[in-house]
Amino acid sequence: MVQSDTRFSLGLLMLVLAALVWSGWAPHDRATWWMEVAPVFIAAPLLILSYPRFPFTRLVQVLIALHALVLIVGGAWTYAEVPLGFWLQDWLELSRNPYDKIGHWMQGFVPALVAREMLIRKGVVRGQGWLFFLVTCICLAISALYELIEWQAAVMMGQGADAFLGTQGDPWDTQSDMATAWFGAMAAQLLLGRWQDGALARYRRWML
Repeated sequence: MVQSDTRFSLGLLMLVLAALVWSGWAPHDRATWWMEVAPVFIAAPLLILSYPRFPFTRLVQVLIALHALVLIVGGAWTYAEVPLGFWLQDWLELSRNPYDKIGHWMQGFVPALVAREMLIRKGVVRGQGWLFFLVTCICLAISALYELIEWQAAVMMGQGADAFLGTQGDPWDTQSDMATAWFGAMAAQLLLGRWQDGALARYRRWML
């Protein structure tokens, strides 16, 4: 079981690292690439260092890897120029490339299950109502922090931060980004909460 889980985790790590190398080979804008993939460079070492003591369930590991891939693809082209976003824009007849909204949806969806798993396993909170509320608050705080980082990038870089911000002329982009993360956080808990509970139950039996 341990060897199987370790191989699974290493496989996800290799996939993310391969995508990171591909993304960084010739990105659309090097400075924007660094800013977009910075969360991957921060989170990966933390996850590797904590793995022996606190390995996440496979469900959460897969979601973290998917989130990393969304960031990496956004870094390669910048969010406003990702080809998948243009395809969605044409298909849904939207006024802008929606790839950045996918990123902000994931910004709520994935951290919600990460926070939920940590709170449950550490016994921080009991009761599904309070758990749902606190997880949602954590995700909103993360989203707000990211928007503050974007604001500072805009202040320091001026128009050079346009690709990183990805507002595409929307004056309410900050608010809609946070709302998208909020909806993602709630959707993750409603759609995958029971699945995560089952994964955690199996994890506890394995630890015994």
